[in-house]
Amino acid sequence: MKKIQMVDLKGQYKNIKERVDSSIMNVIETTAFVNGPEVHEFQKELEEYLNVKHVIPCANGTDALQIAMMGLDLKPGDEVITADFTFAATVEVIALLQLTPVLVDVDPVNFNIDVAAIKKAITPKTKAIVPVHLFGLTANMDAIMAIAEEHNLYVIEDNAQAIGADYLSKDGVKKKAGTIGHVASTSFFPSKNLGCYGDGGAIFTNNDALAHTIRGIVNHGMYERYHHDVVGVNSRLDSIQAAVLRAKLPHLDSYNLARIKAAGKYTAAFKGIENIIAPGGFDANKNEEEKTHVFHQYTLKIINTDRDALVKHLNANGIPCGVYYPIPLHLQKAYKDERYKEADFAVTNQLVKEVISLPMHTELDDEQIDFITQTIINFVAK
Repeated sequence: MKKIQMVDLKGQYKNIKERVDSSIMNVIETTAFVNGPEVHEFQKELEEYLNVKHVIPCANGTDALQIAMMGLDLKPGDEVITADFTFAATVEVIALLQLTPVLVDVDPVNFNIDVAAIKKAITPKTKAIVPVHLFGLTANMDAIMAIAEEHNLYVIEDNAQAIGADYLSKDGVKKKAGTIGHVASTSFFPSKNLGCYGDGGAIFTNNDALAHTIRGIVNHGMYERYHHDVVGVNSRLDSIQAAVLRAKLPHLDSYNLARIKAAGKYTAAFKGIENIIAPGGFDANKNEEEKTHVFHQYTLKIINTDRDALVKHLNANGIPCGVYYPIPLHLQKAYKDERYKEADFAVTNQLVKEVISLPMHTELDDEQIDFITQTIINFVAK
């Protein structure tokens, strides 16, 4: 059996090596390292893939989220609602812009932001909602957009983990994650479903005026060289990373399908096993066609069992795993706030004790999946 990797980037690279190598060498030979043709071509190809009017590449996913908020001209003290159970970057940029983060609980089945908690958290100071499409499954965007319309709020999708996922609205319309709200951000960190070989990110929007503003922000506020019309930052996707992303983008659907199939095999193996709860919001047969969950992570809940002991057991058997996330944001030193009451985070506080993410990537094979699942089942059954 091949060595099990949490993410097998080397195996993925071998299958696209010729295209990647030639694309990188072309950038080096042309020396168009910043804002070169590869960046502009990638932008157009991603716009076409997502069916979105504007893709604005930038340096990383955290910048993408910050720049999206800057483009909306949110003011210090404005409240932004987001999920307590997510990576810190989501709340980090809110705080950096001197906005007020308002953390709320998540759904116990699909781990995404709880719609009822959003409604409860809205005040006259609320200006935006940031749903995080956690682990590759799109949040309930029908409900979130309805709330936003009712209260005149912006919706900023954090799409770092769900690139390529489909969202099926209640009226039957299918859209890609990140194209539903007013603006969205994504990350091209190497381990993402669409990852480069360094840092990279992008902002998506269908709003022409907002796109224009954001294009200035990413480049020091300039639309014309040395004319600074808005307060900006230096956040540009470099051409080598764009070249890698162009090589990978045509494979994104097949990459996501490989993850979906692996997830289906995991879920089938755990069916009926006490103490193991497979990811919710997922129908393996249906999802192969519609890609409603693209499994950036495959995350189990381990109940009535020592989750941390299981982590040690898996590592001892050569199986990498992860705990995403071990500490709620509302308990992180940087984001503690006397406004928060523990009773409002019952789900998140429980999830951090139960969740464990298994190896998930495009190169997983049946032998590895069988070994991983049987090792877990043997542990929880003893």
